[in-house]
Amino acid sequence: MGEVNFSQVMEQNRSFVDKVIEKSGQDIRQCYQCAKCSGGCPGSFAMDYLPNQIIRMLMLGMKEEVLKSQTIWVCMGCNTCTTRCIRDIEVAHVMDTLRQEAIKAGYAEKGRLVTIFNDVFLSTIRSYGRLFEAGLLMMNNMKTGNLFKDAQFGLPMMLKGKAKPFPHRIKGRKEIKNIFEKIKRMEGK
Repeated sequence: MGEVNFSQVMEQNRSFVDKVIEKSGQDIRQCYQCAKCSGGCPGSFAMDYLPNQIIRMLMLGMKEEVLKSQTIWVCMGCNTCTTRCIRDIEVAHVMDTLRQEAIKAGYAEKGRLVTIFNDVFLSTIRSYGRLFEAGLLMMNNMKTGNLFKDAQFGLPMMLKGKAKPFPHRIKGRKEIKNIFEKIKRMEGK
């Protein structure tokens, strides 16, 4: 790898960092790099960079490395990092913003399964007013190409009453659909 001029890289990507700060509502420049967020993160074992390293990489203007990282897709949004942060930075909000930016920039391949799951999850809520677990599993497996993944758990769960073969429709589905439509209109602006 050749020499890297960090001041030049930082200047080129300053607008991206400013965008992340604005969209997430978190001033990552306030981070002390104490690594308390990383020390408490339950998903850190599966990350290529720890949460504090992602924040540091952002501050250094390493846009592509951050958007291509596995970490932003592994983050569960559990907010353990926020609870531990002495600067009150909501790292989970930053990670969510980075996922959105990665999708826009075309770097979502690592998060493809997460994106599919999210879309399927929300479609069951939109359709039935609540989560329909069996439908979620079947649709997710079809869209990911893993048709029989976890199929061995279906019948035992149904026999124990833990999963239902048909969705339970709740009252107020119309209101829930209205929420989804309102969000869609807001995204269009």
